[in-house]
Amino acid sequence: DRPYFDDISSRNVTAVVDETAILKCRVRNRANRTISWMRKRDLHILTSNSFTYTSDQRFSVDHMESSDDWNLRIEYAQRRDSGIYECQVNTEPKINMAFHLDVTDLLAAARAKILGSQEVHVKKGSTISLACSVNVHAPSIAWLHDSAVVDFDSARGGISLETEKTDAGTTSRLMLTRAALRDSGNYTCQPAGAVSASVVVHVLNGEHPAAMQTSSAMPCPSPTLVALGLLLAPPYHAGRLLFSSFTQ
Repeated sequence: DRPYFDDISSRNVTAVVDETAILKCRVRNRANRTISWMRKRDLHILTSNSFTYTSDQRFSVDHMESSDDWNLRIEYAQRRDSGIYECQVNTEPKINMAFHLDVTDLLAAARAKILGSQEVHVKKGSTISLACSVNVHAPSIAWLHDSAVVDFDSARGGISLETEKTDAGTTSRLMLTRAALRDSGNYTCQPAGAVSASVVVHVLNGEHPAAMQTSSAMPCPSPTLVALGLLLAPPYHAGRLLFSSFTQ
């Protein structure tokens, strides 16, 4: 079979100055073909397979043996790195996939923002309600608990997600019913192509601190959202979708 690209991520990538930019390229049926990354503005071949062909040591390829992923990694990205990059396979004829990288200053960056307090206290057995807004139309938004992606198919159950697209950007709401002590920790709202934001959740056993999550600490979900949460999170089954994608 001929090699082909598995379009796994957005081709429009936003990075922040001095942070790491990663352009994700997955090639199926590679066989013995060569995978290269080219910078379009000067037609410079930056990498070929796992080898780097530039004196700029910020550029490298993320690739694990037997993996189909050949990701271009740019450490300490600068505004001058903005532009079009091509992932190429030396078939006959050659195939390529173009990515547009936009490196921006932190204040102007596409970014997530936690709605409400960045430290939330809830009572054991109650519902954890977290929300974040993104100032762009994010193609997908993931939630992480500590370093692990929130698993909607876990035995825990009672987890639901709503993602809403508005004129101002994208809003994502995560709800976890029947809060347990193990639900405590750091929750990160991670939009594709934007800077993430985090909130710390404390699940308390019978304590009633002033910072307990209430309608004043976190906006109350609408009746429609509550109904959606109940539909997505019946007692013995969790919601199934972690990423909410939109057609641009």
